[in-house]
Amino acid sequence: MTSTPKPVLDIANLCVSVRGEDGEREVVSDLSLTLARGETLCIAGESGSGKSMTALAIMQLLPQPAARISSGKIHLGDTDLTTLDERRMRRIRGDRIAMIFQEPMTSLNPVLSIGRQLTESIEAHTSLSQGEARQRAIEALKAVRISEAESRLKQFPHELSGGMRQRVMIAMALALEPDVLIADEPTTALDVTVQGEVLELLRDLQRQHGTSVILITHDMGVVAEMADRVIIMRHGRMVEEGRTADIFARPQADYTRELLAAVPRIGSGIGRQKSRDVEAAAPANVAEVKDLHVRFDLHGGFFGRVTRRVHAVEGVTFSIAPNETLALVGESGCGKSTTAKALAGLVPYSGGVV
Repeated sequence: MTSTPKPVLDIANLCVSVRGEDGEREVVSDLSLTLARGETLCIAGESGSGKSMTALAIMQLLPQPAARISSGKIHLGDTDLTTLDERRMRRIRGDRIAMIFQEPMTSLNPVLSIGRQLTESIEAHTSLSQGEARQRAIEALKAVRISEAESRLKQFPHELSGGMRQRVMIAMALALEPDVLIADEPTTALDVTVQGEVLELLRDLQRQHGTSVILITHDMGVVAEMADRVIIMRHGRMVEEGRTADIFARPQADYTRELLAAVPRIGSGIGRQKSRDVEAAAPANVAEVKDLHVRFDLHGGFFGRVTRRVHAVEGVTFSIAPNETLALVGESGCGKSTTAKALAGLVPYSGGVV
């Protein structure tokens, strides 16, 4: 008879309390969970359900003194994290357990280069020399598929795109190959194509290193794509837990069914039918865009001459009927917002806008 492997992370009866004007209230109540080696556990639920507070409690990063762990145990291997002081916990963060936050721009230091931030973390947890830490940082950036990794070390966070910044955060989190990675809404601020790339990257890196992952999200599509197991939370409590396939096929809790029902279904035809009805009733368009072009001149040099021209929007044509909702869809930088600004007269353009 084979014994069940000991979980990498074991949380028992965790309660987190927050102090406010009306006294203390529990934002996480009696939460218990385990995480196996190499497993991806998704914690899903609406905003305010206690997902992020659970993650901060695991990392011992609750905002003090307003929030505290009022009871419960958090075991990382044989170590109870709730008993550690900040000095000892700092040695564990990044080394044995790491976290990726939702918005990397608020997590990265804006006045330090990417290389400085990566090497500082590596040097703090290893005995590597400065040169060896720099080489480890380059390897970490290459692992998350950042091109020209060596030159990126000199750049600052504001010089990178949102997707690139999130890749840097993943590189920082995984540079020391932690046992557990917590990703708190890591793709919410990214467009859908970059989101897919980041999720695929997390999967690949997890397979390579055998890392256990806790993925916090409100997006059930991400849950379906990434999770081995799911915990559904609401009002600080676990309302359902199970294998991903079981949760989606046979949800037991009413709230889980509500979450799944809220996922948009492509091809329902509701929007198209509404558009046809409106068009039949009022055929005249309220706005028409014909062959829209928006170009920006970039100036440089001592005399401020035009050095480059950006073609932000090229040859866009569409119309909007009364009471119609028109969606402009595309990845970051494709010209959606610039088109809207042109329609509102906020940027110079050529072509027809009626």
